[in-house]
Amino acid sequence: MIEVGNVLLHEDVVKENFVCNLNKCKGACCLEGDSGAPLNADELDILKEIYPKVKPYLTAKGIKTIEKDGVYVTDFEGDYTTPCVDTNKECAYVIWENGITKCGIEKAYEEGAITWKKPISCHLYPIRITSYPEFDVLNYDRWNICSPACSFGDELKVHVHEFLKDPLIRKYGADWYRELEDTVAGI
Repeated sequence: MIEVGNVLLHEDVVKENFVCNLNKCKGACCLEGDSGAPLNADELDILKEIYPKVKPYLTAKGIKTIEKDGVYVTDFEGDYTTPCVDTNKECAYVIWENGITKCGIEKAYEEGAITWKKPISCHLYPIRITSYPEFDVLNYDRWNICSPACSFGDELKVHVHEFLKDPLIRKYGADWYRELEDTVAGI
């Protein structure tokens, strides 16, 4: 483990390569899994607030799911997640562009309808955070559907933490990220 501030990172976050390759995977991470995207408690009110502005970007089945189940749900482990269409499949916030999934929240953000990009767990994927009272632990979540991203990262020689620079700064700040880079340079 690597310690940066009050965050512990698994070594794979700084040693393994990764760059999303949406042309290959088509955004399968938004369609597969045991439940929706993990949400922090502070994101729940944000979802409630932005939903009316995000709704025009969503699919009919996504809207139907959200209006039936809510803008967020509690999964089988008691954690907050985005709701899923067809029980634990497609995220209700998924939209499609040219056969590739995209986030309806992010689309609303890109078009200036809202100022919040998307849940931090989505922005940080394939990093998953386990939060404890005194610190966070960042792990690299390996998933076979991301093998094109691993190959593309190898080809481009981009490490997971480099690919996720913007969301890591969003979560922990620019000073923290600079400390991460300094720590990694010393390894």
